[in-house]
Amino acid sequence: MNHHIITPRMKPLSARRSMTLSVLDVGTSKIVCIIAELKPVADGEALPGRTHIARVLGIGHTRSAGLKGGAVVNLEAVEQSIRHAVDAAERMARVEVQSVIVNLTGGRLGSLKQSAEVDVRGGSVGLRDVERALSAAAQQGMRQGRAVLHTLPTGFAVDGQGGVVDPGGLLGQRLGVNMHIVSADASAARNLMLAVERCHLDVEAVVSTPYASGLSCLVDDEADMGVALIDMGGSTTSFAVFAGGAIVHTDAIAVGGHHVTMDVARGLSTRIAAAERLKTLYGSTVMTPADERELIAVPLVDEFERDIPNHAPKSQLTRIIQPRVEEILELVRDRLRHAGLGAEASRRIVLTGGASQLNGMHDAARRILSAGVAPARVRTGRPLGVKGLPEAAKGPAFAAAVGLLVYPQVAHVEHFEPRASHSYARTGSDNYFARVGRWIKESF
Repeated sequence: MNHHIITPRMKPLSARRSMTLSVLDVGTSKIVCIIAELKPVADGEALPGRTHIARVLGIGHTRSAGLKGGAVVNLEAVEQSIRHAVDAAERMARVEVQSVIVNLTGGRLGSLKQSAEVDVRGGSVGLRDVERALSAAAQQGMRQGRAVLHTLPTGFAVDGQGGVVDPGGLLGQRLGVNMHIVSADASAARNLMLAVERCHLDVEAVVSTPYASGLSCLVDDEADMGVALIDMGGSTTSFAVFAGGAIVHTDAIAVGGHHVTMDVARGLSTRIAAAERLKTLYGSTVMTPADERELIAVPLVDEFERDIPNHAPKSQLTRIIQPRVEEILELVRDRLRHAGLGAEASRRIVLTGGASQLNGMHDAARRILSAGVAPARVRTGRPLGVKGLPEAAKGPAFAAAVGLLVYPQVAHVEHFEPRASHSYARTGSDNYFARVGRWIKESF
């Protein structure tokens, strides 16, 4: 058995070819399948960093089952949920799905920074020198029990001179590279792929959820200047830091919107479904003077499982929600500070995912993540640049699913890591290393 695995990687998408693509967003609260057509567009017509525009042909989503903390805990239940979502998308698009790009949120997502240096053969940097440097850095990032999702070059150096974007043809004796490697527990990645394959679907690529959300939500300037993207899902909150146009850090915590719902259900002694409804309609992280006077209907459950009408002040609901939301944001803040990225995360924050829609979330994020520094700019991240999305799918809850449609457009920048079958692996972000990626691709 392998100590580590490299998840499947996509073939580069030609900037001049159209393709039909299917993606699968496997979350703890819902599973979404989108079938879309990617059509090439002129540079000025697409969003920065993209080569194609996606037009949705079919979409299907269903309540998720068999997942906990973003990881598979009941294979059969997950398989059934995936089948329902895919079937609905196929019926709408009138297309049969053969393969999908899928995202991974659970399995303790994590980042690793690696660097490597190799001798330049021939006096000037050539393709083989770049490949050897990338491969050396990637090999250092392999860890027992971990599945490699992304191996992302973040910078080159020639004879110690850093900041090199495209080393091809430069004169020098030593070529160095810095690499960002995103990984997850191998068992979590294997079980997710197994659930998909049991539906008779091939897995084209596995993409970390915060990376996918960033691809769909961030505007070009944000990724360049530095931004923290926080994807608040049902039972997992994943987050990523982007700088210089590339993703530079990824992490996740196993707490999300469902934990808020459970707190409400316990605190108000009501059903989970009723707690979710109360949270959605009246939930807030900010207390107002009117909350003590405003009453909300809370159905209580007696020993005969009958709903008994009851009323409680809205302030009681806020007092339950506020501590859990603050806990989630404090955990994110502490993880980012531990990674040395507290300053970057406190300037610009993009909140996305279904749980980010709670009233007052912007204020809570600004207050907690900006502690001790100037207040951060906080906004809600919604999917950008996709045609044909139904109105219900244009919100932050569908950011990761739409990001998976964007992913093939930037996959050409990734490093190809040879596997036993001589296939390759890549990942990346378009505007940061696009010239290097295209140079490598065109040189083969």
